[in-house]
Amino acid sequence: MIGRTGILGLLAASAIAGAASAADKVTVAYFLEWPTANQVAQVDKTYDKEMGVEVDWRAFGNGNEMTQAMVSGDVDIAYSQGFVPFVVGVTNGAPLKLVGIAVTYAENDLCIVRDDAGITKDNAKELEGKKVATPTGNVTHYKLLRTLTHLGVDPAKVDIVQMNGADAAVALVRGDVVMACAFGGPLDRMRTVGKPLMTGAEQEAIGINTFDVISATDSFAEKHPDLLKKFLAVTDAANAAYKKDPGAAYEIVAGAAGMDLDATKAMMANFGFPTNEEQLGPNWLGGGVQEAAKGVADVMASTGNLDKPLDDYAKFVDPSFLK
Repeated sequence: MIGRTGILGLLAASAIAGAASAADKVTVAYFLEWPTANQVAQVDKTYDKEMGVEVDWRAFGNGNEMTQAMVSGDVDIAYSQGFVPFVVGVTNGAPLKLVGIAVTYAENDLCIVRDDAGITKDNAKELEGKKVATPTGNVTHYKLLRTLTHLGVDPAKVDIVQMNGADAAVALVRGDVVMACAFGGPLDRMRTVGKPLMTGAEQEAIGINTFDVISATDSFAEKHPDLLKKFLAVTDAANAAYKKDPGAAYEIVAGAAGMDLDATKAMMANFGFPTNEEQLGPNWLGGGVQEAAKGVADVMASTGNLDKPLDDYAKFVDPSFLK
């Protein structure tokens, strides 16, 4: 977890270095093994052409790393940043704005239990006292906490170990942990030795919704609103093109995501890419996201993963760039 002290230290450093990016280059954070429709535009440099600047895409291991890079001035826009890392970041003082929804998903972010552990959702309390690997302070971690609580497991009694997805998959396969949680490609490796504690559909049925966001630094949004609007417009067009002809995108996206073709197709089949118009609606930036941010902050604070939630998160959500 990124503490308030760490965020403030990075803020001071960024003030010295200069927070806003140069007008001739925009740096965007993204994830490998996370195939999204906009990666066609990433590969063919549509972003560069439409925005009129060089767009530098940098891969990160989790959403908290994205926050740190944005606070330090190294990244301007985060594409598909986890909602929880965003909420934790702004709560701790990170100067960020949520400007869009990148992708919705449920079956692509799960906790897998080893088959030989004999643990299912019906006897999940047996997880208490055992090791569980997960990237902490992000959506995956949030879903884990909500799932454990729903199943009557005390999260404080579970030995939760911080591991990014790739490492968590290795630990699960090796037998170092009884359950591991991750998003994207590592889940395929985890499934070779286990099954989900709860499926994405089961989680959604109890109100555990899963989505990633598009965020930008305050300084970039203020100094280059035109570039941010164009970024979102290109993303929207790429999403629309994928919806119209998915087959034309798979090979390009697979290459950009560092995945094989079959895995890319399977994962993208469980993704949703809301249009800019849909994102402006009440379920998203029209009110739903602001409400969800408060709920996430309250849950993370109750489990000791956030010092103190804010009273309101509306000021960190700006839908104007979608229009």
